[in-house]
Amino acid sequence: MAVNSTPESPLPVGEVSRLIGGWIDRLGAVWVEGQITQLSRRPGAGVVFLTLRDPSYDISVSVTCYRQVFDAVADVVGEGARVVVHAKPEWYAPRGQLSLRAAEIKPVGVGELLARLEQLKKALAREGLFAPERKKPLPFLPRLIGLVCGRASAAERDVLDNARHRWPAVRFEVRNVPVQGVHAVPQVVQAVKELDALDDVDVIVVARGGGSVEDLLPFSDEQLVRAVAACRTPVVSAIGHEPDNPLLDHVADLRASTPTDAAKKVVPDVGEEYERVRQLRDRARRCVAGFVDREERGLAHALARPSIQDPHRMIDERAEQVTALLDRGRRSLRHHLDRADSELTHTHARVVALSPAATLKRGYAVLQRADGHAVRDPGEVEPGETLRARVSEGEFSVRVDA
Repeated sequence: MAVNSTPESPLPVGEVSRLIGGWIDRLGAVWVEGQITQLSRRPGAGVVFLTLRDPSYDISVSVTCYRQVFDAVADVVGEGARVVVHAKPEWYAPRGQLSLRAAEIKPVGVGELLARLEQLKKALAREGLFAPERKKPLPFLPRLIGLVCGRASAAERDVLDNARHRWPAVRFEVRNVPVQGVHAVPQVVQAVKELDALDDVDVIVVARGGGSVEDLLPFSDEQLVRAVAACRTPVVSAIGHEPDNPLLDHVADLRASTPTDAAKKVVPDVGEEYERVRQLRDRARRCVAGFVDREERGLAHALARPSIQDPHRMIDERAEQVTALLDRGRRSLRHHLDRADSELTHTHARVVALSPAATLKRGYAVLQRADGHAVRDPGEVEPGETLRARVSEGEFSVRVDA
């Protein structure tokens, strides 16, 4: 329940601490899981002090227990071990400090850890984080490679040396972080996010050497898996050796069996590429030479044809045909013209023979009245009427007597 207070009626610090203690006391005992980061066992002391930390987040809490509680697991529990603690939260009012009073401590065994990882793997797979269609292809030759690894580690040396041996001009942006322990997950996640935010980084390699299952647990953490899944830059997982298989291998865009294998998969070998270029160049040269040879043979075959050897032969043959056709045409046209001329002469003779002018030349005359009508009947004229007589060589006037 909220406590009423005002600037005029503030609560004393002791009262606030007492109220917080009361709320915490009502929480009761709880089971808590975490990783031991600090352990203090003073000789002769009846109380053991330790710090329990969340491996995925930068959160820790102090734990105290009686010596006999810790002695029950002292042989299998030490700094860095994952444990499950049954404890009751306690509030130390004078210092305003929260701690846990442990009544029982259980170590988390490897079998239990693997079972939890398998459950987490199935849950993330159902979300589609491991789907093949989400995998991004790696660039053929990255401009800048981001490397997340331990400081001065064998994994860093293997990646850098092998990559530079394969491609001497390769460049790296290295982030040295803890790769095991309670600080590993948040710092690895932060390093991956920093490299993913750089535009020049084309691929990110997360590398670590071999180790036990507990040592490789940070690379199966859900927070790290989701951070890698959200990256826009391709991520290569190079954790441990071939048998090791943390969850990072499933969400990464490419899994390398070792850090050395990661360098081979991320950077091409300059010698191999030079040899491939040489082979392609030779193949191209052979293709061009074969093409030129085929074209030369085709050209020689074309030049050997009679039409190319004697290009005027066809013209000469066609010229004789044209001359023959021309003579035949002339003869046919001349024959038609002669026959038409003969027919025209005969027709002209008939026209001339039947022409009125020819009749007039034989001494006949045509009498016409004043209106131009020809006189065909003597009854058509009157005595004394003047007519016009038309003869072969002209015309003259005549008068009708009776």
